[in-house]
Amino acid sequence: MAKIKSLVKRIIPYPWLRSYRELKSFNWRITQIENQVKNKWLLENIPKINDQKLAFRLNEFKIFSQTGEDGIINYIFSKIGTKSKKFVEFGIQDGKECNTANLSINFGWSGLLIEGDEDFARKAKEYYSGKPVTVVNSFITKDNINQIISENKIEGEIDLLVVDIDGNDYWVWKEINVIKPRVVVVEYNSALGNKSITTKYKPDFERLKEHKNGLYFGASLSAMTKLGKEKGYILVGCCSSGFNAFFIRKDLIKNKFSEMSPETVFYDDRGNVRKFGDLNKQFDKIKNLEFEQIE
Repeated sequence: MAKIKSLVKRIIPYPWLRSYRELKSFNWRITQIENQVKNKWLLENIPKINDQKLAFRLNEFKIFSQTGEDGIINYIFSKIGTKSKKFVEFGIQDGKECNTANLSINFGWSGLLIEGDEDFARKAKEYYSGKPVTVVNSFITKDNINQIISENKIEGEIDLLVVDIDGNDYWVWKEINVIKPRVVVVEYNSALGNKSITTKYKPDFERLKEHKNGLYFGASLSAMTKLGKEKGYILVGCCSSGFNAFFIRKDLIKNKFSEMSPETVFYDDRGNVRKFGDLNKQFDKIKNLEFEQIE
């Protein structure tokens, strides 16, 4: 497949390829808008949705997030309200497509963004210039995460924490204790299916260096759910793209949300399915690597 793509690039003039890519992107955006309009109509015309998984799906929309996370975050806070409008997010790349961008750019939230890649962090600083956002270039480990947050004068209760570093996500979230987020968004690895496992902790973990196919990283949804309960958080849903899980602090649930099982709200990563096959085939490619069972 890679050879075919390379051949196509050599044969077809670059302006034609660029026009095709722009058209493809435009069509994708139109599809997204159509889906958002359809979902909005359904939400307005169905008096009450008792299916929490469906409610999350219908509330998905993308403004700056990678997929539908912007809509889900908006939905959650529309029900539980906000307090500080402060956030911490790490693993943002250049910051143009992350889960807190919409909050700071359009709704006046402030917070801390952390990125391990120096070039990405520089671009993010430029992008958020003039916004109430601090961008820090630092490679996160479980040993430095609390110090980084504290040094940037964020402590106590904040509204949102987003964990997305494609590696030691489980171990870093487990270690965080200097803030008390009301909502936590954590990436899970759908290739691990319903197993309750995480990758072994490695301070210098880098996803593609650990395994070239990129399937070996992070933790399963079941493992993240167990960690969430240990820290006082309840799983309430996932985005349908199969990337992120949403947790709310237990004391805020009340009658607004129900606790969901990982089996009920799980979605697989559709991109991985297209590329590698079903979940069994995906896990077969990494099953001989090191994992830790989470009880």
